[in-house]
Amino acid sequence: MTHYVFLANGFEDLEALSVIDIMRRAGLEVVTVSINETNIVTSAHNVPMQADILLSDVDFTTNGYLILPGGMPGTTNLWDCELLRDNVKAHAEAGLPVAAICAAPLILGRLGILEGKDATCYPGFEAELKGANCTAAGVVKSGNVITGKGPGKSPEFAFAIVASLLGETKANEISSAMQY
Repeated sequence: MTHYVFLANGFEDLEALSVIDIMRRAGLEVVTVSINETNIVTSAHNVPMQADILLSDVDFTTNGYLILPGGMPGTTNLWDCELLRDNVKAHAEAGLPVAAICAAPLILGRLGILEGKDATCYPGFEAELKGANCTAAGVVKSGNVITGKGPGKSPEFAFAIVASLLGETKANEISSAMQY
């Protein structure tokens, strides 16, 4: 099963790379996707990253996670991508898993995906989480959606994704191995 991490110029480095790293350590297939016209995407901290594929190459029929890292203007750039918005909405409405961290849960909120769900986000974006029960938790899993608060919660966010796919035991095993 393929899981996709979507990258737009201005993405938060830690939120994208922690998820990619931890999911791959768990043996999951993670593909990075540039929403740009080129595979090179520049982070919020001016670090260029080469994505695996372009948005036009994504197989949106996957049952895997669609993952949205935050950061500014990365979140705004993700929101401005109609193809991504339409597919994230359809994926979530089909009951398939989506995850967003920091400012990116606003995308899920604006699309109505968080209606009736518990969610968290970077402080100041709560009003964008339309219909959600906003919590102060670092990471929240509610149904088919995982949300995270910000860069400092990136590993916890990634481990929540791993746990939802492979169980708490596997997530704890990977976490423990990283503590040495």
